[in-house]
Amino acid sequence: MAQQTTGDYQTLNTLETFGFLPKLTQDEIYAQINYIIAQGWTPAIEHEHPSRAFDHYWTMWKLPFFGETNLNNVVEELDACRRSYPDHHIRLTGYDNYTQGQGSCFVVYEAR
Repeated sequence: MAQQTTGDYQTLNTLETFGFLPKLTQDEIYAQINYIIAQGWTPAIEHEHPSRAFDHYWTMWKLPFFGETNLNNVVEELDACRRSYPDHHIRLTGYDNYTQGQGSCFVVYEAR
């Protein structure tokens, strides 16, 4: 009898908010970025090598984009980060200035 080799949700390493869902399409990523901007949250990009992604804070790519209202500017910075660190995971966080916390956080590019 064949045994399944899949892990359960309690032992599976996942990355951020959408970690249990299928990978986001480009349009879905753009929709999430638009949502962050529409909420007035501050987008920030972070990156980390997969071997170190679960044991400490990720490195920030530049400063957060305070007051950013243009989707294309955020996408261009995500792409620049990916070109600079092609072997890293890259995530986008939307910081809520009112609650002083994260309103959204998800991995945009997952390194292999």
